[in-house]
Amino acid sequence: MRAALLAALLAVVMLPAAAQNQVGVAYYDADRLYDTIPSPFYDDSAYTPSGRYGWTGERYMRKVRAVAAVLDSMAMPLAVLAGVENEQTVRDIAVACRSEYSYIHRTLPTRDGLDMALLYFGDAFVPESIEAGRRVLTVMGRLAGCRTVIVAGYDAAEIEQAVAGARSSHPGAAVIAAGRCSGAKLGRYGVRDAVAAEERAGRGTVVERGEWRFGARMWVDTMFDSRAGIYARRELLDEAGRAPAATFSGGKYRGGTGRELPFFVYLRPKGTPFKPQSAERGIGNGE
Repeated sequence: MRAALLAALLAVVMLPAAAQNQVGVAYYDADRLYDTIPSPFYDDSAYTPSGRYGWTGERYMRKVRAVAAVLDSMAMPLAVLAGVENEQTVRDIAVACRSEYSYIHRTLPTRDGLDMALLYFGDAFVPESIEAGRRVLTVMGRLAGCRTVIVAGYDAAEIEQAVAGARSSHPGAAVIAAGRCSGAKLGRYGVRDAVAAEERAGRGTVVERGEWRFGARMWVDTMFDSRAGIYARRELLDEAGRAPAATFSGGKYRGGTGRELPFFVYLRPKGTPFKPQSAERGIGNGE
């Protein structure tokens, strides 16, 4: 069992190019990616060169490059990015990517100063309007030619409110919601949990009490068929290969990318087949 788990975790992920009308959406929590400059609006003093974590420019850029490398490797046309402090951080990630990502960022008045952002390819997603709440970012645009509302946030109640608002303000548009929405009752709004099947199979992005589960989720419009996967590469796991490699653990710098593995969801119009994948996906647990 352990050998099978390790083999699954070490699987090399090769994501196929999108087939016609197939589009991929990724979710990646950068796990408290602060810059090194103290903020006057919230306490981020631990993430400064003289702070508790000794957060230097070198460590910051190492993590920025690691996050960018993961995004480049997934190569999703749209990526929801969580756990980033400000626009400069998002810009640094976009610049470090080899892929030509554009980005959308808005400052959210969260207590810890962490924002949400979207990275996207301009030929796949065309933003039309942007709204920012207290802990949620809502972007209306065209994803692969389809009118789509993207809701990304940290609070289940605010995500639910934003999805309800999207249905009211943009009737006929597809809705995708991502983030900390496990407690949200979104099924009433014509979306479904795209990662539920993966979690029932024992897979996930974080480890709690020795078991894998999803730290964040993605709900997709019922007009789509969807298929989810977890992006697990050896460099994203701890030395034992049993959990994501944290940047800090036990108050010490470990150099990992974060406590949560990224995941992705492929979307296609309902009833059309998915393009077969060219290799095994990386997963958060074995069969």
